[in-house]
Amino acid sequence: MSDIIQLLPDHVANQIAAGEVVQRPSSVVKELLENAIDAGATSIKLIVKDSGRTLVQVIDNGKGMSVTDARLCFERHATSKIQKAEDLFNLQTKGFRGEALASIAAIAHVELKTKQETEELGTLIKIEGSAVTSQESVSASTGTSLSVKNLFYNIPARRNFLKSNTVETRHIVNEFQRVSLAHPSIAFSFHHNDSEIYVLPKGNLRQRIVSILGKKTNEKLVPISEATDVVEITGFVAKPEFAKKKRGEQFFFVNDRFIKNAYLNHAVTSAFEGLISNGHFPTYFLFLNVPAKSIDINIHPTKTEIKFDDEKTLYAILRSTIKHSLGQYNVAPVLDFNRDAQLDTPYNFKNKTAPSTPKVSVNPDFNPFKAETTSKPYTPKPFKKEEANWDSLYTGLDVEKIEVEAEPVLNQLFTEEKTVNKTYQIHSKYIVSSIKSGIVYIHQNLAHQRILYEEFLENITVKDAMSQQLLFPLEINFSATDIDLIKEIKEDLESVGFLFDTITNETIVIKGIPVNITESQTTIIIEQLLDDIKNDIPDTSFSQLDIMAKSLAKSLAIKTGTKLDAKEQEEIVNNLFLTKQPDLSPFGKKTFVTVNIDEIDKRFNN
Repeated sequence: MSDIIQLLPDHVANQIAAGEVVQRPSSVVKELLENAIDAGATSIKLIVKDSGRTLVQVIDNGKGMSVTDARLCFERHATSKIQKAEDLFNLQTKGFRGEALASIAAIAHVELKTKQETEELGTLIKIEGSAVTSQESVSASTGTSLSVKNLFYNIPARRNFLKSNTVETRHIVNEFQRVSLAHPSIAFSFHHNDSEIYVLPKGNLRQRIVSILGKKTNEKLVPISEATDVVEITGFVAKPEFAKKKRGEQFFFVNDRFIKNAYLNHAVTSAFEGLISNGHFPTYFLFLNVPAKSIDINIHPTKTEIKFDDEKTLYAILRSTIKHSLGQYNVAPVLDFNRDAQLDTPYNFKNKTAPSTPKVSVNPDFNPFKAETTSKPYTPKPFKKEEANWDSLYTGLDVEKIEVEAEPVLNQLFTEEKTVNKTYQIHSKYIVSSIKSGIVYIHQNLAHQRILYEEFLENITVKDAMSQQLLFPLEINFSATDIDLIKEIKEDLESVGFLFDTITNETIVIKGIPVNITESQTTIIIEQLLDDIKNDIPDTSFSQLDIMAKSLAKSLAIKTGTKLDAKEQEEIVNNLFLTKQPDLSPFGKKTFVTVNIDEIDKRFNN
């Protein structure tokens, strides 16, 4: 029998490795930015075109590479970060696997230009699908410029799995924010399709957070600082009143590396217990500095998951640190056993004694229920006929001919019309109504979503939406990326009923809102809309309007737990069955369930 096991060619092995390392354009951004940081760069520039499909370029002013290193860095498992297995447990750098550049070069067109400070000329290398097409000496500035073009050009199936440009851009922005937050001492800039998204000068962590999320963020931050033998914790948390309904602004860094850890996230959330309402999440930017030997960062290819030596201790320290800081800055209520100077005795009264207790005299013979003999009984004033001559009103009338329609005397003065409810509400969640074939159970939230969705869609596509003018324009702050997205969908928002006064790099001013929302709901609705667009929206204009109608319907629909009177229940039932597709919500969930008489009979016959 012939042998069937064989070694894979290098280019195939690199493509397989790329499946782990390079999942989307944001993965390339992460690897190239981390390489630039490891190279000692103080200024890093990111250039992206078509959400990374066409180009991802990172330019840094780091130490650069020699001719040999420039060629060798694209070989698999070639790295300058580690030399032996023990080095994996004492890592001080970002990249160390030696797979990133080899994997990227296997699925894209790569162009590397690099020069060391001591060299007069730099090196230019071009690679297509792991194959080096050219290498030459060129004039270049100190540092490295690496361009990744036409990502997944030789793997069409992987390219087809990429999401819309909006979604892919959101992932790239997330990676850029994570890396730039972890290194505020490095200057970063980000350009997308020839438009400037971020220009971040070097500074401290607070300045970097404000530069990314806007100037209004500064007043929301509460500093966190604690140093123990196990961990050193620094960073910021946002005040409880600024908690949001999404988890977007939650950042954990361990030794300046962004990580995801549900266990530590729970520690932060528990520290805010009782301070934020249900469904809201705290914002935080927390840096944990632990000994390199106490963590293992080599358990996942993307290195966003870390294994800790003692997670329970970290949990307790992190939770108590945040609680202490919230109390220290008078954000959370605390018990203060220190002396309050305002309660001290003034100097003028220091030597004075307390006055004697006043005496109270009581008449033991007083009886409030005993009638007083001295009081005179009340005698009503006699009625004088001349004061009101009622007989004159009936002069000339034949009393016998007057007929009065008498009504039967009832036990109550007013009779209420007896009404029979056609609908009933169960647990403030479901509406029950009888139909010819049995009973129908309607989910009030999902049913109202369907009703509002079709109303919004009709207003957007057919009718002119009605707006209500605000007495005072409403100013809302957003990040730079959210402002760009608002500019893209501005016309669609106006078709719904929003009217904008001005839009700047950090704020929008709204002077009119749709008639069926309130001013207090505006910020929540727009934030939810932006979040839905970032995650779900395809690239067609109609789908953009559709997702907008869905998002508005979801935000404004009657929530579970809302009590409805009989009229409101009937209105939902009637309006639901007037829609084009009453059986499904805008997101494909059932709005009602019917139970016929036969099913009910079976329950009693068993």
